[in-house]
Amino acid sequence: MKVMIVDDEQDVQFLFQQQFRRELKKNQIKLDFALSAQEALEYLQNQPTNCLVLIIADINMPGMNGLELLKIIKEKFPNLKVFIITAYDDEQKHQIAREYGADEYLTKPISFETLKEKIFKL
Repeated sequence: MKVMIVDDEQDVQFLFQQQFRRELKKNQIKLDFALSAQEALEYLQNQPTNCLVLIIADINMPGMNGLELLKIIKEKFPNLKVFIITAYDDEQKHQIAREYGADEYLTKPISFETLKEKIFKL
């Protein structure tokens, strides 16, 4: 299963690699990373998306935010699952994420056990 993490903070990459180290070792999951929404969209336009199952995007990023990214992905790649992650539990943003088609809306700090359950149910 291939998952892309979109977050402008580079330490998130290390965090996900640590939290998923067992699953990565067993080849149960492959993680790709993008440091911006624009980078994620360029990846999607240049790669076959049939092997990518899920995008996990931070909501607050410079340039295009996670909600704008979500809207574009759901228009261009409707079968791709998208989880939105936010540091702030904002009901208005949660509502927008639902309207745009987010498959999950998670608040930091992330419970990686819960996240793994949700990922492997896809």
